[in-house]
Amino acid sequence: MKKSVIWMLTGLMAFAFIGLIILQVQYIATIVKTSNEQFESTVRRSLEKVSRNLEQEEARAYLEEHFSGGSEFMYKNPPNQKEIIRIMQNATERKYTPAQDSSVVVKSFEQIEVLSINQSQNMQKQSATPSKKSNIIEMSEKLQENTADRYFRSKATMDDVVYTLIQTAYLTPIEQRVGFKALQNTIKSEFVNNGLNMPFVLMVVNNSEKVVYQNEPLPKTPKSSDIITQVIFPLDPPSKQNYIKLYFPTKADYLSESVSFLVPSVIFSLILLVTFTITILIIFRQKKLSELKNDFINNMTHELKTPVSTISIAAQMMKDADISKSPDAFRHISTVINDETKRLGFLVEKVLQISLFENQRATMKLKEIDINDLIANVANTFNLKVEKVGGTLDIDLQAEESTILADEMHITNMLFNLMDNAVKYRREEVPLRLMARTRNEGDDKVIISIEDNGIGIKKENLKKVFDRFYRVPTGNVHNVKGFGLGLAYVRKVAEDHKGTILAENGLGNIGTTFIIKLPTIKN
Repeated sequence: MKKSVIWMLTGLMAFAFIGLIILQVQYIATIVKTSNEQFESTVRRSLEKVSRNLEQEEARAYLEEHFSGGSEFMYKNPPNQKEIIRIMQNATERKYTPAQDSSVVVKSFEQIEVLSINQSQNMQKQSATPSKKSNIIEMSEKLQENTADRYFRSKATMDDVVYTLIQTAYLTPIEQRVGFKALQNTIKSEFVNNGLNMPFVLMVVNNSEKVVYQNEPLPKTPKSSDIITQVIFPLDPPSKQNYIKLYFPTKADYLSESVSFLVPSVIFSLILLVTFTITILIIFRQKKLSELKNDFINNMTHELKTPVSTISIAAQMMKDADISKSPDAFRHISTVINDETKRLGFLVEKVLQISLFENQRATMKLKEIDINDLIANVANTFNLKVEKVGGTLDIDLQAEESTILADEMHITNMLFNLMDNAVKYRREEVPLRLMARTRNEGDDKVIISIEDNGIGIKKENLKKVFDRFYRVPTGNVHNVKGFGLGLAYVRKVAEDHKGTILAENGLGNIGTTFIIKLPTIKN
């Protein structure tokens, strides 16, 4: 797959994911806004009902006070408020004419004048003689006039009460007009009836903007948008109005319940994001690995082709009768075949390292090893190869806690690989200086460093040199053949021994230093 196709798919997936996130955010914002509007609507509707109830209670108190004493028009047995209201409704909804029967008129005003009913009944019990019919009609007309007169006088009295209520009620301090505890209970009951059962802070503010009652302290300084205000008595003049102010400390929790799916939505979105990111990284990693494997196959084919061709030519030469008659020529050809066979075997062994160190943990034979002694032995063996190229190999063994639990063969191969790289990648014009050191990092780790003064490694390639099949780019120069497996094998050995390895440039960016940290036997 081409890299451009991968980037295109990455862009499409990113676009789709971002679009999904935007839609989720907008949907959640809409739900929260709707829930907040419904919440405020419920609160305001409840407060408006409370306000109407307070007005009715105040009107009832004025009526009871007026009709219970001192009125110009009084009943011997005054009706209660419900009866007064029903009487007035009946009186205003009906129209009477002199032609109406007296019993109908009396029935319409039965709560006002009981005596009229009795008189009407007595009159109906009398015999209906022609001489008395005129008296009945006359009595009925007088009764209607009397009842109408009383009705209008009562209506005028009530109008006077209402006028007094409107003109003088607001002059009474709010704390005398409203019972605050009862108000709090009424508001709570209304909220419960509307399905809103949550704590609130109640504040009653008088017409001087002073808080005259507060049921509990505010937990924090609220925003003005978080406080819902309602006029207590809307009929009061605007400059004399008193207010109910409510603050809900748990409003955020209430609104969050409407988006309870937010947490799983975020979790699933994060899972998608992580999966998306990992998938893209894997794709790029596989792409890179594919390219490295292609380079490896090309390099391996070139490397294997040379010894195979040499062996093939030598085998053909041995068929020549003249060669078989010349012992020196035969011996030379045999030596060439032997050398090329070893070289071919070495290349095959390098290829087999790919699978060998993948399963090496199961085949490691761990034992106690003194890393100082092991490095000294390796340096003694490898010194001949260093001297052959005109270089020097020194050791500086400062580690006091140097005993480790390791597989001697793999640790030895690891050290040989690092030293062999120093020889391969030396500078031709400068004598090779190779140094092997050991030291302790506390009592639980031993540090091994292999330093050289070779061509070095660019900073951007230091972390990549331990990847399989990776070879540091050198342009068109291919003096050193290989498959990019040596340092991958070294890192695998270090990690399987619970250690780490890193590469650093030498002083002045000259040469390379490989630092290996391994746990000591105490750890």
